[in-house]
Amino acid sequence: MYIKRKLETTILSYLEDPEILAIVGPRQSGKTTLLKKIHGGLSDAVFISFDKMQTLADFERDIDGFAKKYLAGKYLFIDEFQYAKQGGKNLKYLYDTYPGCKIIISGSSAIDLTIKALKFLVGRVFIFNLYELDFEEFVSFRDPSLMALYAECRQHINLKKPSIASLKISGPANSQLLALADEFIIWGGYPRVILEDTEDKKMTVLSNIYNTYFLRDIKDTLGLIDDFKLSKLIEALAVQIGQLVNYNELGQISGYDQITLKKYLNILEKTFICQLVRPWFSNRRKEITKNPKPYFFDTGLRNYVLQNFNPLNRRSDKGPLYENFIFTQLLKQNCSVNYWRSKSQSEVDFVVKTGPTVIPIESKSLLNTATVTRSLHNFIREYRPSHALLLGDSAFHATKIENTAVHFLPRWVI
Repeated sequence: MYIKRKLETTILSYLEDPEILAIVGPRQSGKTTLLKKIHGGLSDAVFISFDKMQTLADFERDIDGFAKKYLAGKYLFIDEFQYAKQGGKNLKYLYDTYPGCKIIISGSSAIDLTIKALKFLVGRVFIFNLYELDFEEFVSFRDPSLMALYAECRQHINLKKPSIASLKISGPANSQLLALADEFIIWGGYPRVILEDTEDKKMTVLSNIYNTYFLRDIKDTLGLIDDFKLSKLIEALAVQIGQLVNYNELGQISGYDQITLKKYLNILEKTFICQLVRPWFSNRRKEITKNPKPYFFDTGLRNYVLQNFNPLNRRSDKGPLYENFIFTQLLKQNCSVNYWRSKSQSEVDFVVKTGPTVIPIESKSLLNTATVTRSLHNFIREYRPSHALLLGDSAFHATKIENTAVHFLPRWVI
């Protein structure tokens, strides 16, 4: 079953442009399915995959023979492009030599498709990220009856200029969406996980994604024989989501020295396991500007690492999980995300910068009152943003601090 992805519309809009289109994202995020869906709707299109050794050999050993064989049509789709060792160089040659065919590629490694390939493809490629499903895509699949309400809310709530005065949402509808958000946080957004109908099957899929794809990819990238230390590092990061990274503690748990540890943390970002959110600052004398905070790209994968799929109302880590949910939603909107922490211990979970606008965002486990935290007060006094968001369980309401509009919103709306 195909789950509609928002990126499909975007890719279709670029099909007549000359640039190569590269879709990059985690293993099992739906890249192959998306490519096949777009390919199936086109005439004069060829679909190949570099997980087939002969096809890859054609590309790497005889690029002109490859072109004659596969570039006869108007479109060429290449899946699993990360297996091509000379991918960027050969793609540049095809683009410059055979301009009549539109090339669309996909790959699971940000290292291969951004660092290695980009130096050859500057000005010739558009790169798009396909992450796991976002909450809107999840709602569209799980309960289409809520989509009209969800879409209306999203029209009014945008990061640059939210407007909630005219929004009317019933308590039951809000509760339904909060319950769906909780389900999404527990199991994450991998399409295969969402499509399974039992918890046991969902756990099996997550196990395969983690052990077969992620650990294998990272081991191959690093040339590791044993993944025990790596697994301990990922487990430690799963425990510490939303907390300042303590490099000494991570080194003790994993057994890695500081240089190796930082190298492997970078690899975990490039292979879509977790991302380190850096601090935002404008005054180095007053604000912490050093250690990042880890968040996972997918909360379901994080919960698998810790083997904890209990409902959120029975968990001590629901606060960090709510934060991680908000982080992934911002990430999938291509936002630049930081956190803010002053040396006087004031802290705001996320700071999003869109152009000249700075938006502080706070996540709360419970948010049924119009109480603004001391830390958010301090940020507003210091930087005077036009608006701020507090995300929790509440319905829509707003207040004002000085000249800053503070919007209290249910977390699902982000």
